[in-house]
Amino acid sequence: QVQLTESGGGSAQSGGSLRLSCEASGYTYSTFCMAWFRQAPGKEREKVAFMDVDGNATYADSVKGRFTIAEDSAKKAVTLQMDNLKSEDAAMYYCAAEGGYSGRCPMVGDEYNFWGQGTQVTVSS
Repeated sequence: QVQLTESGGGSAQSGGSLRLSCEASGYTYSTFCMAWFRQAPGKEREKVAFMDVDGNATYADSVKGRFTIAEDSAKKAVTLQMDNLKSEDAAMYYCAAEGGYSGRCPMVGDEYNFWGQGTQVTVSS
């Protein structure tokens, strides 16, 4: 059974940093696309960052240059380092995983069948 467990959310000041982690179990980690999405109250879910099976990263324009997705293969985890946080980054962040993609990962949440429970990120000015 595929399980994703996020951790690392919390509060930070504008300009500050947070690091999220998503630990995976129940599947062959290296064969799955890993992704981060976020959803703020009253807003639609939006893409944040993706890592394909070859370790290539893709970012939403809104976070490019500030966020970094990375893998910790030993822990079967993917992390999201968030630097220079802005108020608009405040949201519930979700880790997602999906298999069957040998190239670029899908950037639409509906393409992912496996999700974590979410971790809240709050940014204060």
